Amino acid sequence: MDYFAEKNNRVYVMGEIVSEAKFSHEVYGEGFYEFFVQVMRLSGQADILPVTVSERLIKSSDLKPGSVISALGQFRSYNKLENGKSRLMLTVFVRELVEDNAGNNPNSIVLSGYICKPPVYRTTPFNREIADVLLAVNRAYNKSDYIPCIAWGRNARFVQNLKVGDRVALSGRIQSREYQKRLSETDVVTMTAYEVSVSKLAAFEDGENFDLEGEFDLYAMPGES
Repeated sequence: MDYFAEKNNRVYVMGEIVSEAKFSHEVYGEGFYEFFVQVMRLSGQADILPVTVSERLIKSSDLKPGSVISALGQFRSYNKLENGKSRLMLTVFVRELVEDNAGNNPNSIVLSGYICKPPVYRTTPFNREIADVLLAVNRAYNKSDYIPCIAWGRNARFVQNLKVGDRVALSGRIQSREYQKRLSETDVVTMTAYEVSVSKLAAFEDGENFDLEGEFDLYAMPGES
């Protein structure tokens, strides 16, 4: 296992399972299942996140709707073909189940990767500054995950000046967001997007001299966006 690649993408999630597990895929005879987990924010709102778990963990821990999962893993992406078009899908891939800890932030992520599209900076009608960033995060075995991120305020102002290929590290939380997509003049469907809401961000060049774990605490409680 590539230890440095593992550090590039770290997630901690704790919440209630709110759906039945559905088969996702199989790797070397091991089945993986996906279900949804409700993770509460400080504001009282909730994010409903897709989570992928090995069948071995499901059986050993009796994971089912209504039970609480506390897990470490990675936020991974894959492409799925829908209606002849490729769609970027995202999921929390569980690597380890851990003990519940009320002192931990129940939704926390740390990423280190490369900007792979020019950041898009904009302001809302209420003059709130936002920047959309697509981050390529290296994974073990020469794979990469493509993670959409959204920065706010001074982070948005900072990231708008970064270029494709620049290396950044960030921390925040994974959020779910519903939006409507028009398929035709009369057909509108509600979709769900997943992205990382950034609370802390830094650009750097030399990975060997950048203390990712020291600068970005996976369990720190960020401010809410």
